[in-house]
Order: sequence, then structure tokens, then C-alpha cells
Amino acid sequence: MPTESLVERFARRDPAALARAISLVENQSDGFERLLAHAYASVARGAARRIGITGPPGAGKSTLTEQLIQAFRAQGLRVGVVAVDPTSPFTGGALLGDRIRMEAASLDTGVFIRSMATRGTHGGLATTTEEVADLLEAFGFDRILIETVGVGQTELDIAGTADTTMLVLVPESGDAIQTLKAGVMEIADVYVINKSDRPGADKLRQEVEVMLGIRRGNAFRHVGPHHHPPTPRRSGGQAGKAPDGVESSAWEPPVLPTVAVRGEGIVDLISALERHAEHLAASGGLALRRRERVRRRLRAVTERAVRQWIWDATRADELLAERVDDVAEGRRNPYDVAAEVVEQVKIGAMR
Repeated sequence: MPTESLVERFARRDPAALARAISLVENQSDGFERLLAHAYASVARGAARRIGITGPPGAGKSTLTEQLIQAFRAQGLRVGVVAVDPTSPFTGGALLGDRIRMEAASLDTGVFIRSMATRGTHGGLATTTEEVADLLEAFGFDRILIETVGVGQTELDIAGTADTTMLVLVPESGDAIQTLKAGVMEIADVYVINKSDRPGADKLRQEVEVMLGIRRGNAFRHVGPHHHPPTPRRSGGQAGKAPDGVESSAWEPPVLPTVAVRGEGIVDLISALERHAEHLAASGGLALRRRERVRRRLRAVTERAVRQWIWDATRADELLAERVDDVAEGRRNPYDVAAEVVEQVKIGAMR
């Protein structure tokens, strides 16, 4: 389909055009940048909210995502979902596990679910995930849920892609200390203990609260003394007291129990997500996050264009092929060869 025709159908909100546009962007086919440029006019207005859902494999992220879809649809909101799945070793595509789990939600015309493969990238997201989210926003979706592949401690990209990041943990996720020291503990705005009807859920919740308290300097605020009745636990997600008693405007991430398969705790989770959105809007944090997202996007788009130019418009690939034997036999090293390529590019001698 010609790009002009696709842009026109996309503007009319043709679902088939959206699916084809996503494939165009995901494969970086001819015309994909023109399509994204057209979509970005809508994205710049920032009407949609992006919610990242991350956590270890088996935490119930897909089930929780489906519950969020139903809750948002009950509010009359249109929901787009980007589910990043593991990459097939045979086709390079997504294994589509998340789309199978959310089949009921995908039948709703107000919901669009797209599975994407990581295609070898690290950080829990595919390289074009954010651009696909742009297409969903330009298409008119009010909430965009980005579910990561679930790769553990390296899954940090989602924090720079979403307005609100939700970390899903489960009681049986293994060594609690290993879980708590994972890098993902640093990036979440809302913490969810899913499958909280299982043994160890309360203990994990308390451990997470203690870990968050260590970062704030009030690690054992939620832990009552053993010789007095425990003090009532204040609901999370609001500005709290700093250690010196001065009121703090920083967001205090809530730790919420859910049982996604039964829909338990979803109301509280939706409430926490709304409170975080209100906090970002009131504090100016939303504008800062989105500005940083734009800065990273500019760098990433530029780097992609430069890489493509190097391989398509210079002799870099040819020069590397000439040096392979030298490197393989130890006469040269990869670093000197890379420096030679860069130097040749700089002086324009590789055209």
C-alpha cells in the first residue's frame, strides 16, 4: 500500500490501516518515517497516558493487563496495548503468548492489542516499542498499556517510555533479597504484589515497603513495634513526611495486593494510577518526563539514521569485509579496524 494511501486511511481511523502502519514501523520499511512524522503531530499534544507493566516472568502481568483493560473500558476509555513477547528463534517474530491470554479483550472494538518481539534487544522492550505507542496515541487511544517481556534485573527501558511504571511481583518469585536488589526496584511508581492470596504475600509486601523506606530514610515506618499494637498503615501514593518531619512533595510509591485472576485489588490499583497521574500533573513531573522522552527519542532517531547512512552510503561494510581475515588471524584487532572505519567516514573517503 502506498504511504500516502496508508496515511489517509490511518487518519480515518481504519483499524486495518493501524495494523499495517505498525508493521511498517516495526519492520522499518520504506515510508515508515513519513508515517511517524504524520502521527507525531497528535502525539505532541500528549492526550494519552502510557502505563508500563513490568516484572518477572510468571508474575501475572498479562492477566493484570486484561483486568486494567476492562476497568478502563468501563470508564469509556479506548485502550491500546503493546505486549512485548519473547522472540521466536525460528521466525524472529513474537511468540504471541500475551495476545492469546488476552483474547477476550481483543474482541472489543475499543481495544487494540499488538504483540511485538524483542528481536534481540535488551531492557525488556523492542527498539520500536515507543514508536508503536506513538501510532496508538495518534489513532486516538486514551490509555496505552505497555507490557514488557519480563527479563528481570535488566528490564529498565520501560521507565523512560511510560508516564507511570508498575512493577508486578509475586510471593513465589524466588529469593526475596535477590528480588529487592533488582534494578527494576529503582524505576517503579506503583508496586503490585499479585497472587497475594498465596503464602508469603504479606511478608513480601513488608519487605518491599522496607526497601522503599530505606531509599526514603524511614525504612521501618510500616513495621509496628513488637511491644505495642501496630499503628494503622497509611495508604501509599501520597506525599509523606520526610525524616525531619518536614512535609515532602515527593511521590511515595504504594505497594498494593492483587489477585488478578479474580479481579481483586483492581479498584485500588486504578485509584493509585490515577493519583500518580494527578501528582505528575500537579508537580510538573509529567512535563519533565515527556521532555526527557523527547530528548532520548531525538538521539535514538538520529543514531538510527546515522547507522543506516554508514552502511548504505559508505564503504564501511566493504572495508570490514576486507579486514575480517586480518582480525581472525590476529594481525589486527576489532578496535583498530573500527577506528579506521570511523576515521574514513570522518574524512569522507568511503563514498
